[in-house]
Amino acid sequence: MKMFFDFLPILLFFAAYKWAGMYVATAVAIVATFAQVSFIWIRHRRVEKMQLVTLGVIVFFGGATLLLHDPTYIKWKPTVIDWLFAAAFLGSRALTGKSLVEHTMGHALTLPTPVWSRLNFAWVLFMTAMGALNLFVAYRFSTDIWVDFKLFGSLGLTLVFVFLQALYLARHVQQPAEEPGESG
Repeated sequence: MKMFFDFLPILLFFAAYKWAGMYVATAVAIVATFAQVSFIWIRHRRVEKMQLVTLGVIVFFGGATLLLHDPTYIKWKPTVIDWLFAAAFLGSRALTGKSLVEHTMGHALTLPTPVWSRLNFAWVLFMTAMGALNLFVAYRFSTDIWVDFKLFGSLGLTLVFVFLQALYLARHVQQPAEEPGESG
């Protein structure tokens, strides 16, 4: 459900693009992202930094697209977000002593430090590659194909990556030590 909620602005952008074109879709994406962040704030009374950064990036690039009537700016938005995430994954250990993946999933999983590091680096590579792939599609193909890729390609590749990551995790998850007298 969380993944659907995270992808909701992209879904709305896609639907609005198919219905009314790039500029309506861009405005819808800005409003949807603002509504998403507002909902998170109302519900939890806090918003993660990357959610605020994402909002800032969509407002900046979407605003430039609307103001200058040039879709090139909104096409850069996924790349900027992906590369910001890659930078956050890359710098997390240096800044906090833990990888971003460990910060995110460490409450649910026990893994050796090298596994956390490999997972984190895999996210760096994935996000860097996704940003580059977005630019490749944006500049080599039509806007219609880019919009389809933005939804189906990005979502599909992300799902495959998460699935592969889950397979990798399954091999390395450490079971908590059983307390004496707890066997079933």
